[in-house]
Formats: sequence, C-alpha cells, structure tokens
Amino acid sequence: MPKTLSASNMVTPGSPGPPPTESMDSKQVEKPLLDGAPSSASLDTLIQHLVPTADYYPEKAYIFTFLLSSRLFIEPQELLAQVCHLCIEQQQLDKPVLDKAQVRKFGPKLLQLLAEWTETFPRDFQEESTIRHVKDVVGRIASCDEAYRRRMHQLLQALHQKLEALGQGPDSLLGADKPLSYKTKPSASIHRELLGVCCDPYMLAQQLTHVELARLRYIGPEEFVQAFVNKDPLASIKPCFNDKPKNLEAYVKWFNRLCYLVATEICMPSKKKRRAQVIEFFVDVARECFNIGNFNSLMAIVSEAATDHSPGQGVAAGVGLPSRESEWQLGPLQLGPPSSSQPVFRLKKTWAKVKTAKFFILEHQMDPTGNFCNYRTALRGAAHRSLTAHSSREKIVIPFFSLLIKDIYFLNEGCANCLPNGHINFEKFLELAKQVGEFITWKQVECPFEQDPSITQYLYTAPIFSEDGLYLASYESESPENHTEKERWKSLRSSILGKT
Repeated sequence: MPKTLSASNMVTPGSPGPPPTESMDSKQVEKPLLDGAPSSASLDTLIQHLVPTADYYPEKAYIFTFLLSSRLFIEPQELLAQVCHLCIEQQQLDKPVLDKAQVRKFGPKLLQLLAEWTETFPRDFQEESTIRHVKDVVGRIASCDEAYRRRMHQLLQALHQKLEALGQGPDSLLGADKPLSYKTKPSASIHRELLGVCCDPYMLAQQLTHVELARLRYIGPEEFVQAFVNKDPLASIKPCFNDKPKNLEAYVKWFNRLCYLVATEICMPSKKKRRAQVIEFFVDVARECFNIGNFNSLMAIVSEAATDHSPGQGVAAGVGLPSRESEWQLGPLQLGPPSSSQPVFRLKKTWAKVKTAKFFILEHQMDPTGNFCNYRTALRGAAHRSLTAHSSREKIVIPFFSLLIKDIYFLNEGCANCLPNGHINFEKFLELAKQVGEFITWKQVECPFEQDPSITQYLYTAPIFSEDGLYLASYESESPENHTEKERWKSLRSSILGKT
C-alpha cells in the first residue's frame, strides 16, 4: 500500500459540499480533508468537486491542489471542457429561458473560478479552444446580467497580458550578449572583474535578489509537476503533457552559472592576496543575502567560498560538490555544477590569507547536516517574517531552490499517484500543493531594490571559466601538489594549451 501523508493541518471549514452525482464514489468514500474532498477518489469525483453551483464554491486550497495535480491525469483543456459542460448541464444553461435568480447566485461563483484558474495557471489557456469554452459558458449567463460579459472581457484581457509577459521567457533577461566561457586566463586588459563593477557587498546582494526574483517570476506551478513525472505502475491514465519545465530548468542553470561565476572571480586573479580579498568579499555578500532572505544566491556563493576547503568536507561538500553525482541528478534536472568548487578548495596558500572568523555563522546556517536542519530553521524564520512584514524588504523569501526541488522530488517518488483501487491519491497532492503554493507566494513579491543595470548585466553576461578552465586557472595560481593534480594539469595543458 502506498505511503499516506497527513494533511490534518490543512482542514478548514468551507461552504456546503457539491450535490451528489452518479460520478460520486458510493462504495469507497475516504475521510474528508478539505470541505468534503476525500483523501482519495476517482477523477470524475474530483472534477465534480471543482464545479461550483448556486450554493457551493470549492475551497481555494482545493482549487489550487486539483488544478495543479489534475494535469497528471487529464489535459487542462479537456478538464476545462468538462467543467463547462457540467456547469451548463447542472444549471440548465442550455434552456431557452433561464432561472435568473438561480443564475445570479451561480454566475459570480463561475467567474470567480475562472479568475482563479487564469490567474494561477495562465498557460492552461494558450489554446484558442479554451477561450471558446470560456466565452460559451459565460455567454449563456450574460443574458441575465451583462455585467458577467464585461467581467469576462476584463478577465481575458488580464490573461492576454499575463501570457504575453510570460511568453518572453527568462532568456529575455540576458540581453543581446551571450555569456562566454574561458578555457584559459585572459589578459587583464580583456577581463573585467566583478569588484571593478561593484565593490559594495550589500549592493551586490540586492542586485542578486533582483535577478533571482526576475527569473522566479516565469516559473509556473505546473512546472513542478512536469519536472518529476514518474511512471506510476498503478496509474490507469498517463501524464497528459509533453512540455519540458523550461523555466524551472532555466532557473537551475542560473544557480549553476552563479556558482561558476563566483569560482571564476576567485580563480582569476594572479596574486593570492587579491584572491583572498575576493573570497572575503563574497562571504560579505553571502551574509547580506542571508539577512535579505535570498538563500539561493547565498548557497551558490557558500558552495564556492567555504572555510573548510578539503575535499568532501564543509558546506560546499553538501551543495556544490556532492559525493555522488546521482544525488543531484533528479529527473531532467542537474542540480548544482558537478565540480566548480574543487578548484577553489585546493588554493591552500590563498585560504591561509583569508580571515576565516567571519565564515563561522554562515557555515553553521548552511551546514548540510541533518538534511540542512539549520537552513530549514532559518527559512521558517524568514517565512514567518514575510507573513508579518511591515515593509516590502521583510517580505523577501528566496529558498535554496535545489533543496526545494529535492524535497518535491522525494515526495513524488515516495508516494503513489494512484491507489490500488484506481483512486487518485489526493492526500499526496495536498502536501505537494502546500509546498508549491508557499513557493508561488514567495515568488510574487516585488523586488524593493532599485536595479543597477551595469551590475545585473555583468551577472548575466560576464564570461566564466569552463570546468577544465577552472582547474587550469587554479593550477596556474598554485602549483599542483600531488601526483593526481600533476597528471590532471599535464592533461589540461596538453588539451587546452597544446603544451606537454
């Protein structure tokens, strides 16, 4: 029997339940979780629970949970068609004369459902057929009140604007220049270092937060479902989409780029004193990111600038340099660069000049021990601060994204989508929606910091070392110390420089 998750803390009172229909499961009705929604049920039952009536409207938590998870079993376009059909059938909207009193009770609820759907999952309405369904069902009730038609036009206009903005995609943030990859150290006259663009740690932390929130805005909640579709042997219906979670993947690539950018900035200077200054600067930036609530940028920096630089030790061993690559290769996503940290770790002479005392708090907070227990405590604190915020700056919560993805991945892998009786395991999807819904709330926060285009452009487009380039730069800065390093250096010199 698949594992069952507790969702008792999500039970809240709601409006009267939907009228029973023949599609309701009479033989196996589980303990209600949300407003009469069963912990498991057939797809038809769950669809019926989504449909509003004159006297019933589903809870907001149910709407989000079902719309998020239903795409595993039915295409969003087909779901909308069924919902509209049930509305027309149950409210008798196909009759030549409508019950105006009944329609005036039902109409606002229908429009509210459509508003929530288009606002939260706008990509479900990209096909023209979905717009036709909306216009058809609303057109049937508009004869009772023209305000319904006006509200529909407002709703569709907002949807069009949202889709237009989302259609640009995160790549539009990069500008015309594409980031280059260094294989060897360029001359000082060619390369600009980050400290020459921004030497204020707080300012850089603000600009990193700007970049994070700008990229997060493109990620739709449905992408978390698309990312980890497993082939559930108990599922009678297969997932109903082929699209890749491209915005989610783009955000993971941004994290990887930031890791490599930090490592590049550290390995680039020829003098160890300058390299030590760069490390200390990034540690100050990381502290400011922590104070802001930007844990994703914080972790990208800490994965490169950690005090314990021995292989397999310290914070970065749990982030940028996992002991097994498979731990971070989840589904289609590569979470974290495979080895951007090691070239920095080995710079012992550089680390000897770094003031390590300021690292201790960060190392404690980002310690991977106990499944990042300390980080999770700090995240809960930031989330509570966001809920009680008195200013926009206090609302910022940007989670360590790779860990969030891992949590969702293991939730998905640990619980079956369908039970042996063929019912959908709705309790599992309540827990999934809880995690995704919290993230969606955080990503909608408007960045309170003024953007500095020169800094963000550098973050997006500054050339970075390739993985081999990082190692070569590290060996050029501090000579190889053991046989393994010497052999690797010899191989890199031969392949990249053509030297033996």
